[in-house]
Amino acid sequence: MKKVLYALVLLVLTAACGDGTTENTMIVSGVVKGLKKGTLYLQHLPDSALITVDSLEVSGDGSFTFQTEVESPEIYYLYLDKKDNNDINDRITFFGEPGAISIRTTWNTFDTNAKISGSKSNKKLEEYRKNMTAVNKRSLTILQQGYNSETPLDSLQLDSLQRQSDRNTQRGYLVAINFAINNSDSYVAPYIAVSEIANANVKYLDSIQNSLTPEVADSKYGRRLKEHIARLKK
Repeated sequence: MKKVLYALVLLVLTAACGDGTTENTMIVSGVVKGLKKGTLYLQHLPDSALITVDSLEVSGDGSFTFQTEVESPEIYYLYLDKKDNNDINDRITFFGEPGAISIRTTWNTFDTNAKISGSKSNKKLEEYRKNMTAVNKRSLTILQQGYNSETPLDSLQLDSLQRQSDRNTQRGYLVAINFAINNSDSYVAPYIAVSEIANANVKYLDSIQNSLTPEVADSKYGRRLKEHIARLKK
């Protein structure tokens, strides 16, 4: 009986490892509707330089699959080289993590029409971006008021716009800080701190860092936040 059980366990382990996947494997698959021919690249920023993890020549139905190992959840990019000498609308940003992630989009609205599922971290990132919508719209409105005026603005008007912009920036900081602290168990929390509000008062960054769960604190962006705070305190 023991031999039979041992054989069954061995069979299960062999089947699990036979496809080359581990608990840290990320599989990104999907389709770019309308894409007949082009090259897709899976990219990320391990340090300061953008690195191509893998690439794929697409032809036919626009379907694709990438597989890579992920140390901890982080930002990845799906880049489409359309050979049109135009970098606009060519790169999808998403939060990658171990597991199966689906990306479905169309070739002519590649980044704006993307539907991403399967990543808890990316879902949380989308939630954060929705929370920032009002702040971003207000920033655009203030900018338009300055550039679309039919007559040159005087110093008082310019000062007023600057004050409005400063208040809106502070509002954005508060939204980001509160979101990060209220989602301290998400890998998005330290990412927001180091990429969106890195120049915030160090006491707020400290609050975010201290609120992180141990697993998140030990992630890529958790470690970067800790290092960033240490540099600010020197």
